[in-house]
Amino acid sequence: MPSANGHHPAFSLVRAVPIEALNLTVEEYRHDRTGARHYHLAADDDQNVFLVGLRTVPEDSTGVAHILEHTVLCGSERYPVRDPFFMMIRRSLNTFMNAFTSSDWTAYPFASCNEKDFYNLLDVYLDATFFSRIDELDFRQEGHRVEFEQWDDPSTPLTFKGVVFNEMKGAMSDPTSVLWQTLSRELFPDTTYHHNSGGDPEKIPDLTYEQMVAFYKRFYHPSNAVFMTFGNQPVERLQREFEEKALSRFEEIEPDSAVPLQPVFAGPKRVEDVYPLDDEDTAGKTHINVGWMLGESADLDKRLEAQLLEGVLLENSASPLLRALETTDLGAAPSAVLGLEDSQRQMVFVAGLEGSESERAEDVEKLILDTLTEVAEKGVDPDMVESVLHQLELEQREITGDGFPYGLHLIVQALPAAIHDSDPINLLDLEPALERLRARAADPQFIPNLVRRLLLDNPHRVRLTLKPDTELSARQQAEEQARLEAMKATLSEEEKQAIVDRAKALADRQAEEGDISILPTVTREDIPEDIDIPQPVQFVHQPSSQRWYDRSTNGLCYLQLALDLPPLDREELELLPVYTGLLTELGAGDRDYLAMAEAVAAKTGGFSASASIRAGIEDIHTTSGYWLMSGKALVRNADAMVDLFHQHLEAARFDETDRIRDLVSQMRFGVEQGVAGRGHVHAMTLASAGMSARAALRHQTGGVAAVRRIKAMDEGLEAATARRELAERLARLHEKIKGGFRHYNVVTEQRHFSELAQALRPHMRQGQADEAFALGRHVEQIREAWVGNLAVNYCAKAHPAVAPKHPDAAALAVLGGFMRNGFLHTAIREKGGAYGGGAGYDAESGSFRFFSYRDPRLGETLADFDRAVDWVVDTAHEDRTVDEAIFGVIAAIDKPGSPAGEARKAFVDALHHRSPADLREMRARVLDVSQDDLKRVAETYLRPEGASVGVLAGPSREKDLEELGLRIERI
Repeated sequence: MPSANGHHPAFSLVRAVPIEALNLTVEEYRHDRTGARHYHLAADDDQNVFLVGLRTVPEDSTGVAHILEHTVLCGSERYPVRDPFFMMIRRSLNTFMNAFTSSDWTAYPFASCNEKDFYNLLDVYLDATFFSRIDELDFRQEGHRVEFEQWDDPSTPLTFKGVVFNEMKGAMSDPTSVLWQTLSRELFPDTTYHHNSGGDPEKIPDLTYEQMVAFYKRFYHPSNAVFMTFGNQPVERLQREFEEKALSRFEEIEPDSAVPLQPVFAGPKRVEDVYPLDDEDTAGKTHINVGWMLGESADLDKRLEAQLLEGVLLENSASPLLRALETTDLGAAPSAVLGLEDSQRQMVFVAGLEGSESERAEDVEKLILDTLTEVAEKGVDPDMVESVLHQLELEQREITGDGFPYGLHLIVQALPAAIHDSDPINLLDLEPALERLRARAADPQFIPNLVRRLLLDNPHRVRLTLKPDTELSARQQAEEQARLEAMKATLSEEEKQAIVDRAKALADRQAEEGDISILPTVTREDIPEDIDIPQPVQFVHQPSSQRWYDRSTNGLCYLQLALDLPPLDREELELLPVYTGLLTELGAGDRDYLAMAEAVAAKTGGFSASASIRAGIEDIHTTSGYWLMSGKALVRNADAMVDLFHQHLEAARFDETDRIRDLVSQMRFGVEQGVAGRGHVHAMTLASAGMSARAALRHQTGGVAAVRRIKAMDEGLEAATARRELAERLARLHEKIKGGFRHYNVVTEQRHFSELAQALRPHMRQGQADEAFALGRHVEQIREAWVGNLAVNYCAKAHPAVAPKHPDAAALAVLGGFMRNGFLHTAIREKGGAYGGGAGYDAESGSFRFFSYRDPRLGETLADFDRAVDWVVDTAHEDRTVDEAIFGVIAAIDKPGSPAGEARKAFVDALHHRSPADLREMRARVLDVSQDDLKRVAETYLRPEGASVGVLAGPSREKDLEELGLRIERI
């Protein structure tokens, strides 16, 4: 286990704490001159992570912390170029680069496996954080500005623009976001959590540039900062960089940024509010939640008590409060805002329902309080408490890292305690506290007393009824319009000209290239020659249908089963995602779903099912299909996991029709809530749906078409006969699938192979593979817009291209980043005001796709996609810009996942006939891509007349969509 090593003389070592469960040592340091804190997680891992976090405490909802987070990264003292953050994305082999704004902190993290790249990024991040230029033009671009619709024509109407302005318009069209912001506002009337730290679109235009600068000067100081690092870099070198590049220029101050405690209410509050719904049908669209303020998150014992209580009440469908919320007729599904929020100074616990009516608010509150009273009076089964403690242990031990670097996961877990001047090491080293909790929880009265103390006897409670308002969106638009019209009416000719001049100054700045050679960069020489792809291990008695991977899993084992999919008709294919979503939530054998949920939670980390249907690597019109089931457990529970796993497979119960109905409702609300956050993915899925039968199926079963279908399915399940019919269809599909040929995948440390093999042996049946799964051929051009409850737009275009094995796939993969870097980022985000935009090659549909995210524009964005093609073909480009695009593709290919995740991916790739040699061949081709290749594939495949178009938008844009010649569907 790594241990404390030499540190820089500017820092004092406070302590070094080995954490055996995580196989690392946490070293805590204090910078003597400024008081800045540094926590280094010393681990034998070459994916090094850096984060600097600052306590940022907004006093209004203008989004000052969020807009500052964007603006800080737009140029600094030693890197006075426009947008070094996005410039560095393309000059880097990073595995993660971003910035976060939370309710009371802002953080700037990155990760890289390349040492040179890590220190390049560290250099830029330190300068940006502590010596940002904070240019007013960047504030106007990233935050908000007023311009004429035609920027140089004062006779046209005024309009608000800005990246954060449009981002938050999109965010606050999501009922879940409105729900959380409103609940926070009511629970914390006197502290910073009262405000929307991301920014309320109505308040964002109130923020002045001077106010933002003052916020920066107040909070962006080392005395208000915490540095957190993870990996195998020497701490002395890290601290030398901190000292020489930033800290030596500061003296200690008193940051005066502490978040005060919210005074406790004398008694519960009841609040009604509204959210925008662009749909005349408001039936069953009300959210009813009850929220409590709890104790301080920095107190580890109190935090674990709250986590234990959350688990006992809400862990699974057998938990008393979740069971009550899932089975009641007072609403359609448990709320998306549910459980414990423990990242703020004072924790919050929330329970509630969505899909309800406002007149049921009192009954919903009574249901919640009655359920809690029953727990307080009768207690809970000790096995349930033990099950939750088991889940906490499993979460502590699991090495994650798929999509989010493991080191960053640990850092973010510990960050809130560090931000609030508490002990983040406690939050990482849970085992001693878990043992204390286990001892206290052995008392049968522990949970009842906890329910009384934290919830029933806690007067700091808010019942929120959030109702749909079909006129709110139009009212907000009208108020914004009236504000702009009133503003314009007062403008003198000189002021109008000043707006035009500022718009031109911003456009000129956006057109600047600047001397980006001053930014550090990696080169082709820094790219590793090869990549590490997990290989299965051969061992005695291993059938050919099994793959065994020896991976460092820290005491966990992972099991996957793949069954060859049989031929399925259209109805069965459309039912497949519902079937996979609910199979592991049902009972099995002699256990009903409640007993099964208890058994699974007590011995495993849970099970999931999915379908894996992929296009052929050489021909996208051929497909291969598998049904997958996955599970994980601590190795000591391997036998129980294997048994429970196969009970789901062999003896799933489809007689629980009321349970099926509840699960369909939950799925429906989940996918509906997710449309705004995944709008760009839905738009691209729609645009590429005509490329192949596989692409069409992706839209039908995972796109907005699926959202509409499950909504109709849910509404059709009122009658008992309809529920029985659905249950019978699901049972027939299960029988058809479960007999398929079996492929097993086991991932754990090799020393545990024998016990896993013994546990699996009784279940070894090969199954059969009679007829191969296939989808046939489907090609059409799409020009569609789907209209839903959205305040901003999501635009996509798709061009038919090539299969993954085709030699041109590599150039198309590089072309996406090349277009984003050189054209689309400026056109879509900086000038267009969308939160994001880009392009990329999609192997599954064999297409090249453009997209925009949270976009105020429609036709102009679609035109910009075509202009990007002209830009590639007609411009002479520097060779370095091709290299930068190549770096992005290589970084994505080489990006490490979790030890288990990489093995699971290798297993699924092998099923679909994608070998390590194929990946290495693609990687080699990417490295060989030239500027001529990019021009050639752009001309060959990206002809405007061949493009398909997919758009998601709100009802107010229907006329614009019709003018674009798009067929309109409703989500």
